[in-house]
Amino acid sequence: MKSSKSEQPLYLQLVDALELEIRGTMSPNDKLLSERELSVAHGVSRITVRQALKELETRGLIYKKQGKGTYVSGIKTPPTDLAAAYSFTEHMKQLGKKPQTDILSFEKMQVTPYLSNYLNLEEGTDVFEFERLRKADGSPLMFERTYVPCSDFATLTKKSLLKKPLYDIFSEDYGQSVRQAEEEFYASVALDYEAKLLGIKKGDPVLHMIRKTFNDKNRIIEFTFSIARADQFHYHITHYPSP
Repeated sequence: MKSSKSEQPLYLQLVDALELEIRGTMSPNDKLLSERELSVAHGVSRITVRQALKELETRGLIYKKQGKGTYVSGIKTPPTDLAAAYSFTEHMKQLGKKPQTDILSFEKMQVTPYLSNYLNLEEGTDVFEFERLRKADGSPLMFERTYVPCSDFATLTKKSLLKKPLYDIFSEDYGQSVRQAEEEFYASVALDYEAKLLGIKKGDPVLHMIRKTFNDKNRIIEFTFSIARADQFHYHITHYPSP
């Protein structure tokens, strides 16, 4: 560590040192040294180590397993740009991971008052509802519930969703061009059902995302509600000044 006369608090100096190590030489799910080992290795007190680990956890760089230790999270991978059209499959491939999608359910249903607002469709209109569990290298990362209008995708099947990404189906099978997607997200905690699917504990932090996708005629062709593991996703967005 630096001299005690440094203006930067000692625990933040340790945060900087550990972050460099995590980003430079460690991989997701690697185990960190114990508090005692870190204290000895960096010549600081265990209180300072705890403060540093708490800050790294807040930044999403590490996660803890009760009784087992502290591990590197997957958040050190390049962040997802919210300004771009998001494709889970393409994102995972860019990160060098093997994407996998499990179709948990697929059925036709009628638009409810709640869905009517998001899809801009009259109540009672037929839509397909399907639930997917998105994985990377075998690990569950995101649960999605998606709705698409039957009028636009009448022949859509569970089998077709297993063959290729949804946006490829839109463009290649139905000639639907995606003009834009609106997405909002907020932090929450996992409930029982979500926690079991994502392989985390009830009450663990998650990201809730709501996405509406528009075609080139400005009609909504997809509404998706997603829940993602907060320790595995890192988002950024670039703002541009108005003309």
